[in-house]
Amino acid sequence: MAELVGTDILYRKWEATPPAASPEAVFLLVHGLGAHTARWDFLAGFLARNGFSSYGLELRGFGRTPERPRGHVDSLRVWEQDVLKLGETAARENPGRRIFVLGESLGGLLAFNLACRHPEAFAGQVLISPAFKSAMKFPAAVYLKLVALIAIKPETTIPVPFTSAMCTRDAAYQAVMDANPDELRVASLKCLFGTLHAQSEAKRLAGELRVPSLFLISGTDLLVDERAGRKLFRKLALEDKTILEYPEMLHALSIDLGREQVFRDILAWAEKRA
Repeated sequence: MAELVGTDILYRKWEATPPAASPEAVFLLVHGLGAHTARWDFLAGFLARNGFSSYGLELRGFGRTPERPRGHVDSLRVWEQDVLKLGETAARENPGRRIFVLGESLGGLLAFNLACRHPEAFAGQVLISPAFKSAMKFPAAVYLKLVALIAIKPETTIPVPFTSAMCTRDAAYQAVMDANPDELRVASLKCLFGTLHAQSEAKRLAGELRVPSLFLISGTDLLVDERAGRKLFRKLALEDKTILEYPEMLHALSIDLGREQVFRDILAWAEKRA
């Protein structure tokens, strides 16, 4: 597993193998709510063995980042700026190579909005179960708390109702997730409010998208409403857009059983555009 590096931002880097090889292109990996960069080890390892380097950003407030309280970020734009910074690092270390942004769940929402606003930064985007609309069932008390406290205590955290079994059918990896203290199941009111705003932004920005796009949708998603992803995909005025669906798979395609086919599909898509 790649080690966390960096100072202002934390990230993991998986180099194309052998290390001396010049990568065909580079992926920026953006994880979802409650996740962390170690979750990318399956996908990034596969890409490295097939000639692509990857850089995975540890979102502030999650994983091993020092920001407190955990689960909080003042604005999702902070994360977006961190993705762009990491992209600058990747470009500097891989001159002349194309850079693809790949996000899963909330990371897919972030990647989409970034690609719309900064098409010059990316050669394409891959969105895994993008969180254009939530399917999680929050108690009514959460919405009351959001309204009551968002202006005065935005850093207040609340439980986020999902489990490892809702992410993957891989029982062994469920156990890994359940034992890992880097897995987080809380988020701040400001973070959740920012997510709602970003989802609204995605609808507005969709008409501006110009980069090649690959949408990967699970068949059974208990965390995001996959219908929103399909609907937005249909509205995109792009010549180069592809959507693939995996009827048997759960939300987190990168760690679910059957992930190898997902990885092969990502590789085939990227090789044609590298």
